[in-house]
Order: sequence, then structure tokens, then C-alpha cells
Amino acid sequence: MSYARLRVHHLNCACIQRLDIGGKQLGCHVLLVETPASGLVLVDTGLGTLDYADMTSRLTKSFVYGYARPKCDPALAALNQIRALGFDAADVRHIVMTHMDLDHVGGLADFPKARVHLHAAELKQCTERRTLKDRHRYLPAMWAHGLDTETYEAQGEPWFGFEAVRQLRGLPPEMLMVPLFGHTRGHCGVAVQAPGGWLLHAGDAYFDPREVKGERRQCAWKVGLFQALVQTDRALRLHNQARLRALTAEHPEVEVFCAHNPWELEAAQQRGGRHPVEHASPTPTGPVLA
Repeated sequence: MSYARLRVHHLNCACIQRLDIGGKQLGCHVLLVETPASGLVLVDTGLGTLDYADMTSRLTKSFVYGYARPKCDPALAALNQIRALGFDAADVRHIVMTHMDLDHVGGLADFPKARVHLHAAELKQCTERRTLKDRHRYLPAMWAHGLDTETYEAQGEPWFGFEAVRQLRGLPPEMLMVPLFGHTRGHCGVAVQAPGGWLLHAGDAYFDPREVKGERRQCAWKVGLFQALVQTDRALRLHNQARLRALTAEHPEVEVFCAHNPWELEAAQQRGGRHPVEHASPTPTGPVLA
């Protein structure tokens, strides 16, 4: 199979109104990948139709009324965007998760027949929910419909120097998981070899592009504080940010973007599948965390 036959859509499946970078509110960057043999594949799901129908019963009060205050717009649900493209929920046969935080898994219930791929360490953390932090970030109600999971631990041939989980079961070889632990115990990026070259959805490995797309790490203060509060392993998170910074410097042909940065999301949508050779970063105002 030729990777040129994979078509990637960049969807925004949430609007986080109380966190911003450079004056832009955070989004939720979800990939919809059309494959010739595996149907549609989602990378994360964002918030789903059930979340938008009744946020207060599905999401935590701190998320709805506190640090996030997501915009209640059902049109943002991945299912509704997929239907607008002419597809159906049943066409989504696989979902690859960067991690299982509530703002990434809300749409799982919209695709109950899809197989869910994730790192074994992430499944363990989200089901055991041992800490208070875990009990706030992982909400079992979001997968109460039952999940058909495929978990991974073994790593194969490295990808641009990163450990990589290749041969995701049932998926084309041009899709792989790249462990980027730190934000959570089993947090991974997802790489896709699209027609224009490699894409890396880095999940929540960073929020501000200046954390990984520049010689010196910088981060807008609000998202910097948020990352520090929710991280599972600070040393690992910063280590992987440094590795991503080396990747973007040495391989500008690889398009790296995170789950929530609005500037990267907007740029990807405007390109409409065209692959960049360089990355633009915002110039946020206000305090910056080094």
C-alpha cells in the first residue's frame, strides 16, 4: 500500500475558553485519517455529542466551570464533523489515543464499534485511578459503553531516533505510536506518513510551540502552570520536550503539532493537506515561563 493513499483531515473538536496562547483560545486537534483498507481512523476524539448535550453530568465541575470552561458547540463533536464530510459513525473502525484524559476521550461513545489503540501503561493508569489527580482526569463514564482495546508495550524499529510502536494491529504500517511519557504514564504521540511527508501528533507533550520549536524553551504562563499541575512525571515530560525540540531542529520536514495549540491547528487546516517546510510560532504577550 502506498502511503500517498492516506488522506488526513485536521478537526477541531473542542474550544477551551479559559486557556489561551497569544490571545487564541485552545482547541482540541483531532486527526481523521482515511485509509484504503482500515476504514476511517481517528487520532483522539475530543469532546463528544454526549458531552455537548449535557456537560455538567459528563465532565467535572472544575473542567466545565473552572480552568477550561469549554464552549458548548455540538458542531465541534467529531461525529458531527465526520457526518458533514459524508461519512457515518460506523465508518470509524479504529481510534488511536494519545492518552485518556477527559478532553481526549469524550467522543469514544460516539463510535462504540471502533477498536481503541493505546499504550498499556495508559490503560493501567486510567482504569486503576490510584491518585486524586487520576480520579479527576480519568472518567470511567466516558467508556462505560465498553471498549474493544488493543494495547502495546513492545517497541520496534526507531522512528527519527524515537522509540516507536510499529505494526498497530489492523492499521496501515504508515501509522505508529511514539512514546512521549510525562504528561501521563502512557502518553504517546501518533505519527502518520501522509502524502506530503510525516506528521507527528504529539498529544499533550507540549502546549506552546516555543517549547519544542526553538533553541530555548519558552511557554506562555497559563498553559505552563496547567502542565505543571497535571503532569505525572515532570522530568520525563521535559526530557521528551527536549527530544522534540531536537527533532524539529534536525528534521523540519516532519510536521510536529500538539493537541491543543490553536496556532498549529489553524495552520494545518489552512494548508489543507499541503506539507510545510518550516513552522510558524506565535508571539504571545504577558509572562513567559522558561
